[in-house]
Amino acid sequence: MKKLFSLLSIIGIIAMSNCSRVPENNDPILGIWAKTESSTIDGKGSDAAREEWIFNDVYLGRYQKYSNSKLVFYTDFKWSEAKGTYTIIYGDPQVEDITVRLQQNGDPEILALENGSVFATRE
Repeated sequence: MKKLFSLLSIIGIIAMSNCSRVPENNDPILGIWAKTESSTIDGKGSDAAREEWIFNDVYLGRYQKYSNSKLVFYTDFKWSEAKGTYTIIYGDPQVEDITVRLQQNGDPEILALENGSVFATRE
């Protein structure tokens, strides 16, 4: 009798776990966003800095910073959305958490800071 109960329990657990669905996230922020800056150093050449934010559909992402095409820093982040405002919470204390708004009325789409300045553009 114990074997039958164990077998039925295992079958029940497998059936319940296969029936659960992960809700689909179609948020417009999903994808890669970037900001590129370049500066001239003493007239000898330029230093190109690039930052990337990769948003995925499980409210997580990856932040990467490049200098002259070399990866110099990266960390993971969590993101959330409330009333059109996105909050990015980084997993590393070196990077300050930020709040942005998505502006889809232009090409390219932009993420803007609370003061309206451009934070990043869609790739």
